[in-house]
Amino acid sequence: MFDLTAVQTALRDQKLDGWLLYDFRGLNILAARVAGTSPKLSRRWAYFIPANGPPKKLAHVIEPASLDKLPGTDKTTYLKWQEFEAGIAHLLSGVKRVAMEYSPNNGNMYISRVDAGTIELVRGCGVEPVSSGDLIQQFEATWDDEQEAMHFEAAIHTDAAFGVAWQFIAEEIRNNGFTTETAVQARIMKHFADNKMTTYSPPIVGEGPHSGDPHFEPKAEIDRRIGSGSFVLVDLWAKMDRPRAVYSDLTRVGYVGEDVPAKINEVFHIVAAARDAGIARVRRAFEKGEPLQGWEVDATTRDVIEKAGYGKYFTHRTGHNIGQEVHGNGCHIDGLETKEERLVMKRTCFSIEPGIYLPEFGVRSEIDVFIDANGGVHVTGGDLQTEVRRIIV
Repeated sequence: MFDLTAVQTALRDQKLDGWLLYDFRGLNILAARVAGTSPKLSRRWAYFIPANGPPKKLAHVIEPASLDKLPGTDKTTYLKWQEFEAGIAHLLSGVKRVAMEYSPNNGNMYISRVDAGTIELVRGCGVEPVSSGDLIQQFEATWDDEQEAMHFEAAIHTDAAFGVAWQFIAEEIRNNGFTTETAVQARIMKHFADNKMTTYSPPIVGEGPHSGDPHFEPKAEIDRRIGSGSFVLVDLWAKMDRPRAVYSDLTRVGYVGEDVPAKINEVFHIVAAARDAGIARVRRAFEKGEPLQGWEVDATTRDVIEKAGYGKYFTHRTGHNIGQEVHGNGCHIDGLETKEERLVMKRTCFSIEPGIYLPEFGVRSEIDVFIDANGGVHVTGGDLQTEVRRIIV
C-alpha cells in the first residue's frame, strides 16, 4: 500500500524536491509497483510526489481515473501530446531536483527504466533528474511480514529440492545406468508443482563441462548423461504460487561416486571460502551498525578467489537482489558488472553466489541472505554446503 508520509520523509532525508513516477505500458514496472497502478494502462501517466505538500497527477482522458486512489487532488488530464508536455511542466513547477527511475550513463540497468526522451523533457523544464535507486529499494525491494514468511516457506522447499534431485540421480543410475540433465530438471519441476510453487524458468542442471557455463540451459538436443563419475551443478529458484510472493534461489554441487576428485574438491573449497567471507562481511557491518554498499561485499568475496589464482574464472557479480523477480530491483552484490553503490538495506534479500568456471567443470555455491527489520542477518535455505555432495549409487 502506498504510504505518502513514508515517501515524503525519505525524500526529505535525501534532500530531494520530489519523486516523479512515470510509466507507459509497464515499461517502468518499478513506478507501477510503488504507486500501485496497473502496468496494463494503455497511455502515459505521471505522478509527482513532492517532499512537502500534496502530490499531483497526470492522466490521459481515456483513463482519467487511473490515479484516483492515490493521494492528491491536483489532477490534470491530457489528450494531445502538447498537453502531456504541459502537464509534466505543471507537475514540476517550482522544483529543481527530482528522483526518477534513471541511472547516469546507465550505470545500474536495473533501475534505469525511464526512456531518454522523457528525461530530456524533464530537463527541458529546468529540473535535474537524479537516480531513485535507494528510494526504489525502500519502497519496492523491501519485504513486508507476509513476503518474509513466504520466502522462508519457499526456502524450505528449495532446500528439499536438492535432496529430491540427488536421490533421483542415484535411483536412475542404479536402475538404468544413467540419467540426463533434462530428466533431473523435470524431477525438480515436479517437486515445485507438488509444493504449489512457481518459477519463471526451469532450473539449471549441468553435468561436467556444462557446469562451467554459468547460465547453461538444459535442452534435449545437447543433453549430457549423468552417470558414475559425473560432476553435477544444480541451480534452482522458485517462489510460492501466491500474489506478491518472493523467490528463494540456491545452487549446490554433487559428484556421483565415493571419492571426489582432488581438483574439484580444491575449487569447491575456494568457492565456499569466498561465499563465507561475503556472509561474514555482511554480518560484521550490521553487527557494528555500519553502512554497507553492494560493491563492498562483492570485493570481499572476489578477493578470496583472486588470491587463490582463479580470478579470471569468476565471470559474474557475486550476487543479486531477490524479490518478486528472482533478479530483483534492490541492491545487488556487484562491483564487477556495475559499481553497486546502493546500500544493503534492512528487509531486503540477496544472493551470495561466487563461482569458478573451468572448461572441464564449474563450481558455484549460492545462498540467500535476508536482513530483517532489526538488522539481523539470516542465511536462508538450509545448512551451508561445506563439501561436494557425494551421490552414492
